[in-house]
Amino acid sequence: MSNVHEGISGLAPYQPGKPIDELTRELGISDIIKLASNENPLGPGPLVQEAIATELKQLSRYPDGSGYRLKAALSEHLNIDPAQITLGNGSNDVLDLVARATVEPGTEAIIAEHSFVVYRLAVTCAGGTLVTVPAKNYGTDLDGMLDAITDATRTIFIANPNNPTGTWVSRTDLEGFLAKVPERVWVVLDEAYFEYATDPEYPNALDYLGTYPNLIVTRTFSKIHALAALRVGYSISSDAFADLLNRARQPFNVSSVGLAAATASLGDAQFLATSRELNKTGMIELERGLDGLNLPWIPSLGNFITFDCGRPGPEVFDALLHEGVIVRPVAEYGLPNHLRVTVGTSEENVRFLDALSRVLA
Repeated sequence: MSNVHEGISGLAPYQPGKPIDELTRELGISDIIKLASNENPLGPGPLVQEAIATELKQLSRYPDGSGYRLKAALSEHLNIDPAQITLGNGSNDVLDLVARATVEPGTEAIIAEHSFVVYRLAVTCAGGTLVTVPAKNYGTDLDGMLDAITDATRTIFIANPNNPTGTWVSRTDLEGFLAKVPERVWVVLDEAYFEYATDPEYPNALDYLGTYPNLIVTRTFSKIHALAALRVGYSISSDAFADLLNRARQPFNVSSVGLAAATASLGDAQFLATSRELNKTGMIELERGLDGLNLPWIPSLGNFITFDCGRPGPEVFDALLHEGVIVRPVAEYGLPNHLRVTVGTSEENVRFLDALSRVLA
C-alpha cells in the first residue's frame, strides 16, 4: 500500500513463543511443556495471588492512572525518587515510549546484533534509522557502538543480560562505555533479567543514574516476578526525562490488577529468592545436559540458555513440538542454527533434554 508508513509495512511481525493451546489444536496432543518465553515456571507467588483476588472486586473501576502505590513501593525498594519512574504495559511499552521520545526521521539509533527485536520495531515505528553493530562472541561490542556514533545518533539500546543470547556487559566495561558516550546521546539499559543476574561483575545500572543524566533503565515484572500475562514494566531515568515520557504515555496503560500484583510482588522476598535458586540449579542441569549431547551453548545470566543445534534450528524446533516440548527458534535474530530454551522445573528440564536427545538421534 502506498498510503501507509513505509518502514512499518516492511517490518516482519513479532513472533512470540508458541502458545500451548495452539500446539494442542495443531497436533492434537495435550501433554505439553512450554519453555519458549522465559516465564517463571513457579507461577505467581502467594502474596500476588491474594492481591489479585482482592483487586478483582474492583474491575468496573479505572486503575489509578498515576500508579501511585506501585511507584511508592518501587521508590522504597530501589531507593529512588518516584518522579524518576515511568510505568508501562510491560517494559516493551516503555521501550516504545523511549524510542518515540528520542528518535525521529533523520536520526539514528544503535543496537547490537542478536539483540531484542522490540528495539527494531520501536525505532522503525518512530521513523528513525537503525544502526546494527556486529556482535562480539555473541555479545554486545561496546567499542563498536562507540565507533558507530555519528552526529545523527540519538539513542543506544543495550540489553543486559541480552535476549536471546544471555550475554552481559560487565561493570568495568559499562563504566568505561558510559564515560565515553556523548551527553547528547541517550543510553537505554534494558534490564528485564536483572534479578536473575548473580555474577559479581554484573552491574546495577541504577548506580550510574546520578552521574549520567542521559541514562535510562528499563525493567519488568514479567520474568522473575511471574506476571507476564499482566504486562507491567517500568523505566527509571532523570526526573525531567520521566516527565517527558509520562506526557506521551497512554492514560491507564497499566491495569489495576497489574498494579496491585506488581506492588505485592515487590514485598515477597522469599518468592524471589526461591525463583532465583530454582533458576540457578536448573541452569546447571541444562548446561550439563547440553554438554552431554555435545551441543555448544552460550553462557547466560538470564533464565534461559541458547545453544547450537548443529543443524537448522527450525527443524529441531518442529521435531520437539511433536514431542510436546515448545522452545524458541531464534533464526530471526541472526542465529539460524540455534534454539533458546527457558530454564524450567527440574522435571521440565529433564523432559526437554530427553526429547532433544531423541530428536537429534
